[in-house]
Amino acid sequence: MDDPRKATGRRAVRRVPIDLRANVALLGLIATAIVMQFVAWPFLLRQWGVATLWIAVPLALLTPTHWGLIHESIHGQLWPQRRLNEWAGRALAIAFALPYDAVRFGHLMHHRFTREPYDQPDVHHGGTPRALARIGYYAHLLGGLYLGELVLPLVTFLPTSWVCKLVARKLPGDDPVSRDVRRLFLGFAGNQDRRSRMRRDWMASIVLHACAFYYYGAWWPALVITMLLRGMWLSVADNLPHYDVMLDEPDRARNFRVPAVWRPVLMNHHLHRLHHQHPTLPWTALPAIAAADDGASAADAAYFRSALRQFRGFGTCVAGDATQPAARAARTAGSLLESGGAGQVGDCL
Repeated sequence: MDDPRKATGRRAVRRVPIDLRANVALLGLIATAIVMQFVAWPFLLRQWGVATLWIAVPLALLTPTHWGLIHESIHGQLWPQRRLNEWAGRALAIAFALPYDAVRFGHLMHHRFTREPYDQPDVHHGGTPRALARIGYYAHLLGGLYLGELVLPLVTFLPTSWVCKLVARKLPGDDPVSRDVRRLFLGFAGNQDRRSRMRRDWMASIVLHACAFYYYGAWWPALVITMLLRGMWLSVADNLPHYDVMLDEPDRARNFRVPAVWRPVLMNHHLHRLHHQHPTLPWTALPAIAAADDGASAADAAYFRSALRQFRGFGTCVAGDATQPAARAARTAGSLLESGGAGQVGDCL
């Protein structure tokens, strides 16, 4: 039986509101970094040259914070007012050259169908030669995920029927979960409002980055290298919490240990299993849950060491009871009851 004090602590944490001061502070930090990247740094490079290349380091290190704020917006936890929450998340995504609607839909689908066959980038399913699949896996880790998100909005310029056929071909399978995943993706791909917003946001990103490249002048490689570093960090961090995770592990995700100084930078994403268990809570609430229930929230390994471990090669995805259609459906339904995922994903269709 649960310790009553721990149960009380968990109930109290669930009522924690958005920590607006913390979010505003991080928004100010990332806004400063955006201005530095697109305005101040190219000026400094022209004035002092190589001596200012070190600025690439903090810009790259703030990648998880930039993404973390977008992530909070996706879950409605960045700002209390819904319109401001979405506006801020969309503006941050444009500055990161990410398609906000697609990223939001994909992330909510990831919560609803964690480690289902379409959500296993670290697993070799045998459909392609192992050597070729290994190249694809390392390309995914070394920025391929980010590159794919950069070019994804291009499909919105194709006829809707073409895109829907492509989605249907990429998401085969006739079990209930696969059919549900395919139905939701097809609904998203065919939604004209979302397609229009993705085109608009993509063009805003293109204009912003084109102006930046022009402003950098001869120093444009500094911008490219910074974007590559940010893309690599995003790709590695996205794969990390689910790398080599068995299908019968709790919530198919892991928590990690990280030095305290990194926790606000990562916005507590090292507690990823807890985020999957409580997806509607703000990032600032997760440490309190971890402290209230040490056993269920134990960290599996060191964050950065585990990030490097991904480069050993493919992970595994051993079948267990959780892979049976009925168990998967029950697990999905349970997570949606807590997270409100059905409505959130539906909002993206």
